[in-house]
Order: sequence, then C-alpha cells, then structure tokens
Amino acid sequence: MAVVKDAEQEFKPNKKKTTSDEDDKRRKKMVPGGLMKAVIRPGGGDAMPSDGDQVIYHCTVRTLDGVVVQSTRSEFGGKGTIRQVLGKSKMILGLLEGIPTMLKGEVAVLKMKPELHYGEDDCPVSVPDSFPKDAELNFEIELIEFSKIKVVTEDLGILKKVINEAQSWENPRDLYEVKARVTAKLGDGQSLQLPTTGEPILFTFGKSEVPQGLEKGIGTMSQGEKAVIYVTSQYLSQSPLIPSVEGIEEVHFEVELIHFIQVRDVLGDGRLIKRRIRDGKGEFPMDCPLQDSRLSVHYKGMLINEEKTVFYDTRVDNHGQPLEFSSGEGLVPEGFEMCVRLMLPEEISLVTCPPDYAYDKFTRPANVPEGAHVQWEIELLGFEMQKDWTGMNFRAIMDDVEKTKGTGNRLFKEGKFALAKAKYEKVLREFNHVNPQDDEEGKEFANTRNLLNLNVAACYLKMGDCRKSIETCNKVLDANPVHVKALYRRGMAYMEAGDFDEARTDFNKMMTIDKSSEANAKAALLKLKQTEQEVEKKARKQFKGLFDKKPGEISEAGVDDNVNEARTDDGVHEPLISSQEKEDNDEQAPPAPAPARMGSFSRLWIGGVNLFKSLGVNRCSIL
Repeated sequence: MAVVKDAEQEFKPNKKKTTSDEDDKRRKKMVPGGLMKAVIRPGGGDAMPSDGDQVIYHCTVRTLDGVVVQSTRSEFGGKGTIRQVLGKSKMILGLLEGIPTMLKGEVAVLKMKPELHYGEDDCPVSVPDSFPKDAELNFEIELIEFSKIKVVTEDLGILKKVINEAQSWENPRDLYEVKARVTAKLGDGQSLQLPTTGEPILFTFGKSEVPQGLEKGIGTMSQGEKAVIYVTSQYLSQSPLIPSVEGIEEVHFEVELIHFIQVRDVLGDGRLIKRRIRDGKGEFPMDCPLQDSRLSVHYKGMLINEEKTVFYDTRVDNHGQPLEFSSGEGLVPEGFEMCVRLMLPEEISLVTCPPDYAYDKFTRPANVPEGAHVQWEIELLGFEMQKDWTGMNFRAIMDDVEKTKGTGNRLFKEGKFALAKAKYEKVLREFNHVNPQDDEEGKEFANTRNLLNLNVAACYLKMGDCRKSIETCNKVLDANPVHVKALYRRGMAYMEAGDFDEARTDFNKMMTIDKSSEANAKAALLKLKQTEQEVEKKARKQFKGLFDKKPGEISEAGVDDNVNEARTDDGVHEPLISSQEKEDNDEQAPPAPAPARMGSFSRLWIGGVNLFKSLGVNRCSIL
C-alpha cells in the first residue's frame, strides 16, 4: 500500500475549491490529525473533483481492527454506489474534504476521528444508533467517476449530466411537441424496460405523458443535446412511459433530444396559440423581429369551422405578392403581429387567434363574421430592422425622429395610445446616444425631447394613468420650470386625478409666466371651477341628510345608483395651446376602482373623479 504523507501527519485539505458558508464553518472544527489519507490504488489523469461536480463512489467503513461497519459493495450487503454533488449534498466532513483530493479510479483509505464523521456535533447525515459514532474509523473510498452536473431541482432530486452539447439556445416548454430517444437504468445499474422498444418517443411537454423528473430535465436541454438525467423517486410520477413506479428509488435516463416543435401560448390563457410548422433560420429569440421592423410575409387566413373556409390568401388574393408592413404601427391584427414577432426568417407557423385579438378590433374582411375565431398560416419571408442612428449626422437623425413622431401622432389619433406611446418612448431611449454639436442643435434637441415627453404624458392620460402622466410632465418641468405647455398638460392630469389645488396652481402659474397663455389658462380654470361645483353638488346629493340629524340619531347616506353613469359633455371645451394640437376624438379612461372601505371625504373625491371623467375633461392633445 502506497502511503501519501506519514501516517501520523495531518491531512491538509484542498485550498483551491470554493465552499458554502455552512461548510466553511464546519471546517473550522477540524483538528490536527483528525483526517489522514493513504492511497491503495492510484487513479488516472490529473483532474480532481471540485464543488458542483457529481461524484460516484463506493464506500466501505471499517473499525481500526478491520471489522466492516457499513458498505455499498454487494459482498458486504450493500446496494450499490453513492452519488452526490460536492457542495450541494449533505456529506460528512471527512468525505467533503477527502474526495476532492482523489483522481478518477483511485482507491484510498480516509482515516477519520469521530468529529470528522458521524460523531460531529450537528452532523448533517444521520446513522442508526448502533453505528460506532464515537470511534475512529477507516473509510475505504473508490472514486468511480466525477463530472460537471446541472442541478435541475435544489433538493437534488433531478440532476443532468451533459454527454454531447448542442449549439441551440432554445429549450422545450409547455405545449412544445417533443421527439426524443430515451433509455433508462435503475440506480443499481439494471436496465429498465420501456414500452418504446428503442424507438424515439413523441410527447407534448406539460401534459404528464412522461415522468415529471424526466420532463423537467428535458426542459433544460437543447435540440441535438445528449444527456443523462438522474431522477429520484419523488419525481417519478406515473405515465405511459413508466406505468408503475412502485418500489423504484432512482432512474437514470439517457436522453437524446432529436427535435421539438415550438408551440407557444402567447397570452398565457390558451386562446392565442402559435404552432411552428417549419423551422426558420437562426436562433430563437435572437434572430426574431422582436423590435419594430419592416416585415414581409405570406399568409392564409381561415375560419375555424369544419370546412376551414379560407377568407384571404396573399398568394391568391394579392396577385402572389407578400404582405409588407411595419410592426408597431397597428397595421395588422394584434394577435397576428404578436406571433410574427416570435418567428424566425423562413419559418412557417399556424396561429389560432380569438376574436378580440383578430378582427373584432380591426378592419374585418367581408367574409369574416363578428366574433369569429380564426387561424392564420404565416410564412415570415424576412424582415429589416429600423435604421441605426450610429454614424448618422444630426440632421438625418432629426428627420428620422420626425417620421417616427408622425407615426406616433397617427396612432394617437386612431386611439391606439399604447402603440403611440411606444413610438415616442423608443425615440426618447435612442436620444440617450445623441450628442448635439452646437447650441442651435442643442436647442432643437431639447425642444424635441420635451415635446416627445409631453406626448407620452398625453398617452398616459388617455390610458387612465394620471400619475404617470404627471411624472412625465415633471421630466420637462425639472429641466425647464417655466415650460407653459408642460404646466398646462400637468394641470389637466392633476384635474383628471381630482387634485384640484395642484391643477389650479399650474394654471395660475401659466399666466404669470406667459401672458399669451392667459386665455387658455382662464378657460382651464373655468372648467376646473365647474368640475369642483359638480363634485360638491354630487356629494351633497349623495350624503343628503347625513349631517342633519341631532346627536345620538343615526343617518344613512343616500347612495346614488347611477353614481358611475357617464354624462354628456356640458359644452365647455378644453382650451388648446395651439391649433396644431386639436384632436377630434375624445375617449374616456375607466376610473380606478375605489377601496373596499373609505370615509365620506374619500367617497366625495372618488365621486368627483368619476364625475370629471363623465364631463369629458380628460382631453389631451398631441404636439
């Protein structure tokens, strides 16, 4: 037997490997001479296991006079090898320190004092009461194998060892249709016969058609990858692949992920489903048109009926020419665009779409009935990303800004406020990388940025988010506290939110800053006064009699059943900053729900906000 170090010399742990805080505290308990190692059979190579590696080993525990106390080997009644993850699995301190010093195939004896094995205070591993925990013991270890491992579940019930890596980034997920070749062995190495008889299995991810642990492991794989997935009993759910799991403690699945079909539940409620029919070129999602782009597609639209009635086909009804459109502009139904953004060039997908994401909110073809669910078979021919401003001069950038702002203004007028806001915000994000070169460019840049922020504020107001509208106006006023248009826009947002004092302050400030805005400010103040009067009148009606009783008497506030009914406009129109800001359509934003319990003062203000909406004062204009 070759002895490494003198038998009485202290064993020094590997200094290079990282440890958890808990294990680091345990190491501080080690005493000189507590752990020593003697090599019985050398291993091969020069690599040693480290934290995060899975180690597979045999272990036989003997007393110092050679009596076998415990063993994994069959000749001593053992049930097979031990498999653990260094730094993750619960291990006695002597093994935690000793195994990382071993080579693959090595056999060594680790001599441990009690505090290094099961006699350690608060030892994380339990043994029977009959085990000699207080004795010095020899642990004969044969390190059979070690490898990098992916921990799929923190309880170590599912682990994955990669055999052949894949180049793809995408992993299967719920509803994906998966094709894989699978073989299985029990934890002791015996083969487990599967009903597939060596043929690839086909299953739908998330449908419990394979054991839960196998499915979770496959969910970390990419197309073309080969791996071994280790699954313990708590994750061996019954399935057609393994009808009975009774008595099985662990299964090692060797898996080759041959192919999978992407099936995406785009909305997460099962209504908008995209199923890939033909793979495209590139990697998902890096090569998808996630950002606004110019897209070219062929598509065939069908009703979901027995005949699969085709209501439009670009190859037939568009003279064979593809549909070309810019995304982010509301030019196609919302469900159509959401799915195309998730496609790769040359991919073909079948999209099943509910009516509210198809044609109920979009121009409906003549032969598509109201409320119809539809399917589109879409082929993404290609796409072009929007211009990159890198290397462009200031004038070219500002010309491009005007085009994008114009698109946003059109979307706003069409009532597509979220899309309009996205256009303005995209330009504002890109503005972070624009550097004007002189004072004239700087002034134009600042003015344009302010107008874009005020347009974003107008979108928020239309979308019913008064606070975000106020915050966006503040971005302009922080840089320029005397910006009249920003004060006006913020005042209107304050009035919409029911913050009448703040609104009055902004409108009055307008007149002190710019006399030419006096007419607009006075008109806004008049509207504010009328709104306050209406709120007070409504509150008196709602709480009529509440304060008329004598002390000790109980009154109930009258509840107006029509408190939330919309009212017609009273004929007072919102003043405009300029004629270019005028807007024809005025849509109401839904009021925020009131808290479950509130006092009379809170009820008054909530009623005021609702009334304000019904009066049509939530108008805003685009610059």
